[in-house]
Amino acid sequence: MNSTEWVTTSVPYLAPREPGQRDAWSAETAAKGRRGSQRIVQAGEVAAPGEIAELLGVGEGSPVVARRRIMYLDGRPCELTDTYYPPAIARGTRLAGTAKIAGGAVTLLAELGHVGVRAREDVTARLPSEEEAAALESELSQPVLQLLRLTLDAQDLPVQADRMVMPARLQRLRYDLRIG
Repeated sequence: MNSTEWVTTSVPYLAPREPGQRDAWSAETAAKGRRGSQRIVQAGEVAAPGEIAELLGVGEGSPVVARRRIMYLDGRPCELTDTYYPPAIARGTRLAGTAKIAGGAVTLLAELGHVGVRAREDVTARLPSEEEAAALESELSQPVLQLLRLTLDAQDLPVQADRMVMPARLQRLRYDLRIG
């Protein structure tokens, strides 16, 4: 693995953190001797884009709460992460604001009584939009990976949907699954 490549697994990002623990991104990067940070670009109610509306089981254009972030690895943009929540869960909470959330959003969701017990991820490769390429400091001709994740609670109701876009040349997604 070269020093610009990042290998990640989804599991740490799905479970609430213990009190006083850092968010999963900061903890994972620090454990690997790297520096991870993020900038919240936008937060609040938005119209649900088509693929997110489908994941959350709402009509396209329905109101949802979104947090849009740019993730940085060692000071360079490495991922665009947009997280969407049903308004009944997130409206009027810190999820709708631009302040960093101690322990991360999944920890706050658990505090609000919404614990994910199952997640489904779909990964595709495509070329970036102009906006994505600019935010990632990449070329329009450089493919990106798009990961769509839906997190469901014990009643199989959606609590969170994520769309992550990352330069394909810098990422390796790892799925380590226990069978049986």
